Amino acid sequence: MTAHKPGDPTTLNRLYGRAKGKPLRAGQQALVDTLLPRIAMPEEGPITAEALFGHDCPLHFEIGFGGGEHMASRADMLPGHGFIGAEPFINGVAQALVHVAGGVENAGAERPPLANVRIHHGDALEVLARIPDGSLSFLYLLHPDPWPKARHAKRRMMNDGPVDMFAAKLKPGGEFRFGTDHAIYLRHALMVMQRHTDQFEWLCDTPADFQKRPGGWPETRYEAKARAVYKHEVWYFRYRRKG
Repeated sequence: MTAHKPGDPTTLNRLYGRAKGKPLRAGQQALVDTLLPRIAMPEEGPITAEALFGHDCPLHFEIGFGGGEHMASRADMLPGHGFIGAEPFINGVAQALVHVAGGVENAGAERPPLANVRIHHGDALEVLARIPDGSLSFLYLLHPDPWPKARHAKRRMMNDGPVDMFAAKLKPGGEFRFGTDHAIYLRHALMVMQRHTDQFEWLCDTPADFQKRPGGWPETRYEAKARAVYKHEVWYFRYRRKG
């Protein structure tokens, strides 16, 4: 068993930075006003597939979905699955709503909004704590804030408390996907996951398994920017929840 104590979501540090950036465009604001209330997470009670979508289905959870392109692409790819995304940054929420609505920045999209997506504007761990243990089929943490300074390491999402929660919420055989282009965060994350080998199996046989984006893993804008602008290498990690 792990030698550390499982993380209590009521005592974990705030693991994100700013919550608002530049003013929203008119189309984005319209979606925040009209679409978000329709697909927002309920404020109370256990979070289950039945409660969100009216039927049982594989459940996915994305922590800090950024602009929402990965979440929306996966939801469009897997219409029979339910997707939950949490993001504290309102500009990211607004952009995700554009993707959910069909890629147009107005409330009257060309196609109906994706019916299998629910969004929480706020802290992911607060929502994750309300999901019954063993409920998730997939959990995603893609390009999280690296908090690169050593004194800020405790604010990284990849730490023992959150990872214990990830393990608890994933069903046996469920998959945790993690991606980063930040070398410091990469080393930190690998050290953390090495302490959780009783809970997770790293799905990796060769370096190509973490150096090349796997199939069914849509590219995020952060990943594209890391490559094109900063010339960073990007790493991809898949872990299976042991049962």
